[in-house]
Amino acid sequence: GEYGGKVLATVTNRKHAQSAIEAGADALMVTGHEAAAHGGDVTSLVLVPSLAARFPEVPLVAAGGFADGRGLACAISLGADGVAMGSRFAITEESGLAREMKEIVSSGDRTESDTLYGKNFDGIPARVMKSEESMRLMNGPAPLPVVIYRAFNAARKMDIPLYKVIPGLITQWEKMYIIAQFGAATESIMKATVDGNIEEGVQFIGQSQGLIGDIPKVDDLVQRIICEAMDASAHGYDTFHRGGK
Repeated sequence: GEYGGKVLATVTNRKHAQSAIEAGADALMVTGHEAAAHGGDVTSLVLVPSLAARFPEVPLVAAGGFADGRGLACAISLGADGVAMGSRFAITEESGLAREMKEIVSSGDRTESDTLYGKNFDGIPARVMKSEESMRLMNGPAPLPVVIYRAFNAARKMDIPLYKVIPGLITQWEKMYIIAQFGAATESIMKATVDGNIEEGVQFIGQSQGLIGDIPKVDDLVQRIICEAMDASAHGYDTFHRGGK
């Protein structure tokens, strides 16, 4: 039967946005370079207004670098219809992220500069929290035997039969190698997100970690963001109003 729901496609450039719309996406998650995990090369400050102008009839959700009401007000000004704040909402009481990781981010010791961006970790350009382990893994791609072994290990943990993995490695080597790298990274991701072990694990995080300094309840955070956005919008109006006199 038909799915019947709405499809929100994550895109990082105009080409992908066009393809998503032609494929039937109802809205776009416009993901800038600042974002956690797999953002693109262009920052949100440029990407959001560019795609908003190119696809004016398509709802846009801005992602990457947004963590408070000022960011929400900015995103709306840039042409977005809403924002995604993945890193910010991961550091809340209700989030399933390991408590140890929440405390590391909210401690104030981590700045917007304490992230790494590259493709050596999981085969796709991604942003992660800077640590000794992530620096080691980002330094160069893992040897092929290690990637395959870790990918098979991840497949077993997810109950994926190996007979479904092996043919792909043989017939679609380049694509499957990238997938294998991503599968191999699963263990490191789980060590951080589930076990709270940053010494051996790797945590996806956006540059917005520099804006996070507490672990609030979700409802309190939402109300705070709305109030901050209203204040930021009022401040902007007052600034232009005074300047026009």
